[in-house]
Amino acid sequence: MPSAFRLSSLFLFLFLFSVSASSQSTGKVIQERIVKSALLKKDVKYTIYLPADYESSDRTYPVVYLLHGYTDDNTGWLQFGEINRYADKAIAEGKIPPMIIIMPNADSTFYINAYDGKADYENFFIKEFIPAVEKTWKIKSEKRFRGIAGLSMGGYGTLIYSLKYPELFAAAAPLSAFVTEEDALVKMPEANYNATFGQLFGRGLKGQERVTKTFLDNHILKIVADKSANDLKKVRYWIDCGDDDFLIRGNCTLHIALTEKAVPHEFRVRDGAHNWTYWRTGIVDALAFIGESFHQK
Repeated sequence: MPSAFRLSSLFLFLFLFSVSASSQSTGKVIQERIVKSALLKKDVKYTIYLPADYESSDRTYPVVYLLHGYTDDNTGWLQFGEINRYADKAIAEGKIPPMIIIMPNADSTFYINAYDGKADYENFFIKEFIPAVEKTWKIKSEKRFRGIAGLSMGGYGTLIYSLKYPELFAAAAPLSAFVTEEDALVKMPEANYNATFGQLFGRGLKGQERVTKTFLDNHILKIVADKSANDLKKVRYWIDCGDDDFLIRGNCTLHIALTEKAVPHEFRVRDGAHNWTYWRTGIVDALAFIGESFHQK
């Protein structure tokens, strides 16, 4: 019969082993880094998730740019989405490949260039942000190893960038994306329009005046309508929106538009609304879809 000393030693070994194994499968989060922007004339914060073996490996990693929603910032996906915990578990279980996840701060820019040139966030993201972070971290800087995802305003940014710059992204996964039709913007109450969209498309506009060139240049459904099916097929799309989400109509319209052009894509309507419960339960599937693009066929 084993002695009490041997049993306690065994338990201590098993405990230390479990702690060691757990620490080895836990990625690292750096909550705040900055990119100095000449275009925006300020420092832009970002949060980054690094997979567990990042510091012990000489390899480079695929990357997913994960975009926050309206009123959030670069910490949204970390604080409320618990992205590090979900990514750790999914990587450990083999659901997603080890990847770097980068979460930039975009304030309330909707990730586009404003009509008056005072906030050219789109130019910053494409010309400054991606090159800067991909030189800083061990990232595979190729289209086939680069994905993009986001929620709500970030879902809109995901669609804007993947549609406008298909040469940069292998896959895109917009969750509860802001996709709207012209009439919704035209009929929007004045206070709502000015508070959210005036800075983007033109301040103090009413009715049909709101359908400005900037709006049309960034109108998801118009971009899809104007592009050929072959152009749209250059990026793999995962579109996910809850059945009780106020944005479900626009997402369904986007699905129909892609279907009519015979563009392969995944469309998910799950039980849920426009909230973190929905996004937390959908992010692993979205990352898994993007991760498939990183595999060699």
